[in-house]
Amino acid sequence: MSAIILFTAVSVAQLMLVAAMAIASIRMFIGPRAQDRIIALDTFYVNAMLLLVTFGVGTGRGVYFEAALVIGMLGFVATVALAKFLMRGEVIE
Repeated sequence: MSAIILFTAVSVAQLMLVAAMAIASIRMFIGPRAQDRIIALDTFYVNAMLLLVTFGVGTGRGVYFEAALVIGMLGFVATVALAKFLMRGEVIE
């Protein structure tokens, strides 16, 4: 019984994360300002990271957790670089 509940919960979470990624991608493409697009990109990578974590929980393989960690680190650095570019017009001083 608990395996069925776990499978159902992981499947529902994956569907909701895919829907959230679709909404974030729409905002990335039609965002009225650059700030909206950066926030949508930030949301997109967080959702992608969580989707990989749910894949890892569903399959029990550790490679998904490592990939989620890499996406989290690279996404954070990308968000900081883009925010700095918007504030000052340059990334490297």
